[in-house]
Amino acid sequence: MISVEFRKKVLEVVEQTGLALILVSTVIAIGQEVWVIVEKRHVDLADLLLLFIYMEVVAMVGIYFESHSLPVRFPLYIAMVALARYLILDSKDMQWSTLIGIGAVILILALAILVVRFGHVRFPYNE
Repeated sequence: MISVEFRKKVLEVVEQTGLALILVSTVIAIGQEVWVIVEKRHVDLADLLLLFIYMEVVAMVGIYFESHSLPVRFPLYIAMVALARYLILDSKDMQWSTLIGIGAVILILALAILVVRFGHVRFPYNE
């Protein structure tokens, strides 16, 4: 029978390895995007938003390394920026109903962040 301590240790190693892989992959992606910007010698808003998404992932991994918990807000921020980037890149080819729908989803995500923040302030965790 495998001890509980051993299972916890294995899970911790798997978790740390996964986080390290995510972090290294994100840093590589940042480098690739910077290289694309340097090659084309022009920075677009879409490039900046993509770099911002990458930085949010790096911050999320950093917080998870330190606290072993993931704030729900970070994936919501990433989703909002990703949707905004999608709108910026592809809005010319979209129908108005799609534009309104994506805008509504961004608004819903913003409201969800507001609700989560309110909940954390009003009903803090007892640690």
